[in-house]
Order: sequence, then structure tokens, then C-alpha cells
Amino acid sequence: MADPKNDEFLDDIEAAEAEAYAEDAEELDPEAIELDALRAERDELKDRFMRALADAENARKRADKDRREAQQYGGSRLARDLLPVYDNLQRALNAARDENAAAALIEGIELTLRELLNVFSKHGMTAIKPEVGDKFDPQQHEAMFEAPLPGTKAGEIIQVSAEGFMLYDRLLRPAQVGVSSMPAS
Repeated sequence: MADPKNDEFLDDIEAAEAEAYAEDAEELDPEAIELDALRAERDELKDRFMRALADAENARKRADKDRREAQQYGGSRLARDLLPVYDNLQRALNAARDENAAAALIEGIELTLRELLNVFSKHGMTAIKPEVGDKFDPQQHEAMFEAPLPGTKAGEIIQVSAEGFMLYDRLLRPAQVGVSSMPAS
């Protein structure tokens, strides 16, 4: 039979060994080391997640901006292709007036031109209509020629060859004009 004193002594030794082992284990506890590694990995993954989230938000904003621009300016090619039609209608209307053509022809051309302008307006196009005597603006006008014209100042528009057009806030085609090159007196 076992001696109770001996059992107590053994229990005390086991407790002391367990305490010593626990102190050593705290220094080299694989669970604590693993926990620290997991925390570091979590922090790195959280940082990567936040960066990926920010990148996704930036991509969404970029895509939204590109979509809006495509919606507004995607018809630029069509709009440019329609400009010669407008020019020809304008010329036909001017010629019909000069040659005293039939009133019906003039009315038909005017209606066609008005409808074309409505289509332009519907798609964000507006005409740039400089007048003779206006100051030349290189942001909206294209000088087709320069000529000295008495009674004008240098930089004044002396002839309008073709109207210009804006597509929303962008220049689609500058107005084509002749500009005075009259030297200062």
C-alpha cells in the first residue's frame, strides 16, 4: 500500500515540476508564438484588404467618370459627320434666297435646317456663330485667311466661312473665319 506521506511528497514534486515547466513554456510557448504570428498575419491581411478596397473604390470612380464621358462625348464622330450636311443646307438656303427660288424650296430647306439644329441640340451640340466685326478668339475660331481691310482693326473677323460647334463644353469644330490684318495707323 502506498504511503500517504510519500504521495504528498510526490504531489509537491509534480507541482514544482509543473510550475517550472510552465515558466519555461511561457518563454517558448508554441501557442503564444503561433498567436503572435497569427496576429501579424491578420494585421498584414487587414492592410492588404483595406488597400484592395481603396483600389476597388478608385476603379469604380474611374469607371463611372469614363461612362459619363462616353455618354456625353461618345457621339462625337456622328456629330462631326453631320456637320457637312448642315453646311450644305446652309449654302443651299443662301443660294435659294439669292436666286429668288420658289418659296416652297426655301421653306423646305429652312424646316430641314431647323430639324437638324433640333437634333444637334438634343445631343448637346450648340452653334458658334461669330459676326463680322467680332474679335477673333483662337479658342473658338479658326483663321482661314488674313487680309487688310480698311476700317477694321487687326484681329477683327471680316468674314465667316463656316459656323463652329460645341459638344457640351468641348469644341467640336471651330468657326472658320477671315481675320483682318490691318496694321495699326
